[in-house]
Order: sequence, then structure tokens, then C-alpha cells
Amino acid sequence: MTSKLKLLVLCGRNKKRSRTAEFIFKNDPRLEIRSAGISPSSVRKVSENDKNWAELVLVMEKNQKNKVKEMFSHLELPQIDVLDIPDEYEFMDEELITMLKSSINTYL
Repeated sequence: MTSKLKLLVLCGRNKKRSRTAEFIFKNDPRLEIRSAGISPSSVRKVSENDKNWAELVLVMEKNQKNKVKEMFSHLELPQIDVLDIPDEYEFMDEELITMLKSSINTYL
């Protein structure tokens, strides 16, 4: 059996986009998924432990990729890709779910 991809999905505050991704993929047998935010006011803030665990990091916006690189500049980072999903969706929004499934499935 092949090992599962360890996927870390990040957005601003881990309230809508990354939480939705974690929710819709949490039972997917192809991966292990965690979500977090990069803002100090995040529901669950990204940690060094998350970064060390992840094989792939997906962020929603380009500036978030730069922020993650700044936050962990002293560490070796896994691949970080940008999904280009703007912060205009609510948690579990149908359109957001469609975009996340389409984007994340290309990595699996």
C-alpha cells in the first residue's frame, strides 16, 4: 500500500477556506490532511510541528506563500503551492467545495 500524502492547507484565519478543505477531505483514504491559519488571530495557527509533518503545503493566496516562507525562514520547507482561491466564501460554500476538490485532486 502506498503511503498517504501529508497535506497541510493554509488560509488567513482557518475559519473558512482551509477548514472547508480539511472537512471535505478528512476521510479521503489517499491523504492525511490538516488545516491552519497564518494570522495570529487564527482559530488554529500554523505551527512548526505542522510544517515538519507536511509533505505538501497548499495556500489560498500568493501573499500567504510569502508569509509562510517568512514565518519559517529558519527551516527547510516542503513544497508550497498556491490555489488562488480568494477570501470570498463562507465555510462549506458549494462553489468553494467545488474549487477545492478540483484543485486538491490534481495533487492526488
